[in-house]
Amino acid sequence: MRLDHVELFVPDRDRAAQWYGRVLGFEILEQYRGWATEGGPLLISNDGGETKLALFVGLSQGEEAVRGLRRLAFRVSAEEFLRFVERSGVWRETPLPASDIQDHGKALSVYFSDPWGNLLEVTTYEPEAVREVL
Repeated sequence: MRLDHVELFVPDRDRAAQWYGRVLGFEILEQYRGWATEGGPLLISNDGGETKLALFVGLSQGEEAVRGLRRLAFRVSAEEFLRFVERSGVWRETPLPASDIQDHGKALSVYFSDPWGNLLEVTTYEPEAVREVL
């Protein structure tokens, strides 16, 4: 058994798909685009469809109290982690500073949110390789 998809609520699925594409490398899964009708999800993936985000139209959690999904975390290699932090200035006003990297000993993570307030994390379990570069 493995994770298939996570459902996120956003006010505009196409705009969200573009943001997730630019920031995390997700692409629309065209073979499921027909599901993106009224009430259905727009499916996106950054691993060829093995795991997906199902974008539904609706109110995101935003600043409201936690109810259900708390945070969506993505695992990356040390190289991908460094590239993500380096490229963060493309989708933020300024790149994520090194001080935003949380060191959990056996892992390093950065925390942020999408434009609709969904909490996200990028983490690597190769902290030594990242620490060498930083």
